[in-house]
Amino acid sequence: MERTLVDVPEGARGTARRTTTHPRPRHGTGRPLRVAVIGGGPGGLYAAALLKRLDPTRDITVWERNAPDDTFGFGVVLSDETLGGIEHADPTVHEALRRDFVRWDGIDIVHRGVRHTSGGHGFAALGRRRLLQILHGRCRDLGVRLRFRTEAPDGLCATHDLVIAADGIHSTTRDARADVFRPRVTAHRCRYIWLAADFAFDSFRFDIAETEHGVMQLHGYPYAPDASTVIVEMREEVWHAAGFDRLGEAESIERCAKIFADTLHGRPLKSNNSTWTTFRTVVNERWSHGNVVLLGDAAHTAHFSIGSGTKLAVEDALALAACLAEQDSLPEALAAYEAERRPVVASTQRAARASLEWFENLALYLDQPPRQFAFNLLTRSRRVTHDNLRLRDARFTQAVEREFGCPPGTPPMFTPFRLRGLTLRNRVVVSPMDMYSAVDGVPGDFHLVHLGARALGGAALVMTEMVCVSERGRITPGCAGLYTGRQAEAWKRITDFVHTRAPGTAIGVQLGHSGRKGSTKVMWEGMDEPLPEGNWPLVAASPLPYKPSGQTPRELSRAQLTDLREQFAAAAVRAARAGFDLLELHCAHGYLLSGFLSPLTNRRTDAYGGTLDKRLRFPLEVFDAVRGAWPGERPMTVRISATDWAEGGTTAEEAVEIARAFAAHGADAIDVSTGQVVADEQPEFGRSYQTPFADRIRNATGVPVIAVGAISSWDDVNSLILAGRTDLCALARPHLYDPHWTLHAAAEQDYTGPAAPWPPPYRAGSRRPRTGRTDAPKPRLSLSDTP
Repeated sequence: MERTLVDVPEGARGTARRTTTHPRPRHGTGRPLRVAVIGGGPGGLYAAALLKRLDPTRDITVWERNAPDDTFGFGVVLSDETLGGIEHADPTVHEALRRDFVRWDGIDIVHRGVRHTSGGHGFAALGRRRLLQILHGRCRDLGVRLRFRTEAPDGLCATHDLVIAADGIHSTTRDARADVFRPRVTAHRCRYIWLAADFAFDSFRFDIAETEHGVMQLHGYPYAPDASTVIVEMREEVWHAAGFDRLGEAESIERCAKIFADTLHGRPLKSNNSTWTTFRTVVNERWSHGNVVLLGDAAHTAHFSIGSGTKLAVEDALALAACLAEQDSLPEALAAYEAERRPVVASTQRAARASLEWFENLALYLDQPPRQFAFNLLTRSRRVTHDNLRLRDARFTQAVEREFGCPPGTPPMFTPFRLRGLTLRNRVVVSPMDMYSAVDGVPGDFHLVHLGARALGGAALVMTEMVCVSERGRITPGCAGLYTGRQAEAWKRITDFVHTRAPGTAIGVQLGHSGRKGSTKVMWEGMDEPLPEGNWPLVAASPLPYKPSGQTPRELSRAQLTDLREQFAAAAVRAARAGFDLLELHCAHGYLLSGFLSPLTNRRTDAYGGTLDKRLRFPLEVFDAVRGAWPGERPMTVRISATDWAEGGTTAEEAVEIARAFAAHGADAIDVSTGQVVADEQPEFGRSYQTPFADRIRNATGVPVIAVGAISSWDDVNSLILAGRTDLCALARPHLYDPHWTLHAAAEQDYTGPAAPWPPPYRAGSRRPRTGRTDAPKPRLSLSDTP
């Protein structure tokens, strides 16, 4: 049997290559594959060319309903990573692309007449029409049939072994099988139009226009020696207010050219059947069914602000070709393709979503200092970070740090921050973490060791777990409390240790009540599962169980609300006497006070339910009582769930108003978490996935915030702080893995200043071990890491 060498890169895994030698599979047909490709965009054409090159006996036809030279948009950006994959898979295509690419490495950000430039980014682009011409020529040379101005005929599944649906965001193939692929299409808040200028920018360009109607932005980049792509974008309400909804194509283009006349040097813009549109994110639960497989925008989309649409489609084609060559059957190949690409696409879509939302909320950042604004824009997708940007352009990054107030050699995370009468020496917080290890609510030796070790580990603030204000307010029998004098004395033992053995480290207490989530097993025995015996009655805003298997709580009466308020205040008095430096009121995660805030858990019809103002009433009453009992010079924070991750729950806009309300009553900072309010939530997990909510609250209200949620590296902390998205970062699991996380972060950054002092007994171990070469060249930065 004939054997072939397949040398195809894994588009999902950087520049790594597969080299496999095995019989060319016929996938059960006994003959070469007959392949139909629906859609003649870059992804479909490249898939066809690759499949034909890897097996010239394959019968491949591409159906494209438009003419060969029809194209929408102008320039295409490809990453070094993707180009490396193309070079390995088809040097002929790569060489043709190389001859036409325009390359540059700078990003210019123009805001309020000031331009800031960051270098070292490494872009490559060419005209979309030229890209299609190259792929058309390669397909013809290889023997792929191209059917232009022709709709794909019905019945391709029956006459072909494989049907590749590369028919774009409006894929008719996908929509005809929506019950199988189960697409979710989300429209977003901005309108944009794809245009071009007749000159080449010398960098990637972001320009901000503050008009009487609102903020508008321009994204521009060169794609030829004499041409640039220009995208104008604005929120829907700005688009309407500016009258673009009433203008024709020519008038819109002329208006855009006038708004950005300085950037365009007074030159006109041109269109290509350009229309204003709203970006839509496409996600499919499945990418294949039978012998039909989705590719490119038909399967997924990523916002243009990270330049990944064509990149993803080309990498899909690379992966599909490799999987077809490696697997023994078509079902196995399509399953392998989806398994390889799905996590990579999901990661890209998360980054694209972060970038998209940043531009949707651009107005929040306009008053930031100029360089911080530029840094914020560059790091908006979370793929470019502080450390990454320092490698690309150290001078720019140092200028941002100076403007922020970092002394020379001091990373942003090691700058101080003041809350009321408490100055925190750095920006790291050990997040509250339930330990379920108390006996009768009394913290013991475990708590002393747990919190003491983390206090010695360099963080500025160490928080207790949720400390319950009453016996019936516990989550589990192992929860700690502050409802007796004995408990307060035990906590004082811990605060005394922190203050004497870890001077400069603050310790805070988080006060809360379990509400409807109480009387359950400890986490490792069955999280949120009711106790097999010894249950206590639950109370909540409304008589709704957290889980069907859980206990139904009683709705709190007015008298009980008064009693609870007093329990919180009494616990605050004990907390002050126990020596805590900061107090946090727990109004998140579906516990008692959170249950009043969310419309999903508060169904009351009295003065404490209904509108947001009414749902806020009891939590604010408790806050006022605690603030009155807590020493005036000591800060008080509030933890909230900024979204319930469930339909009908707290919205991002409501979270901003909740934060404003607590700040107006004297909260010094808002600890911004999300979810855990209802059991059927659907969180969008990912790196730093909760930080956009903190970012929004901080920049919409001016209230200091604490960001939490999958922040795991010191680079993330530096990036979030320097960009102005948060004031403090709370980390949980990293501190479980490494109690000395902050000290190690300082050592890894060669920081030895006062914001991260090593305890005297540990100083001998403060120098970071060095292994291997220290003079090795820095790795080349891939364009896949650019914004």
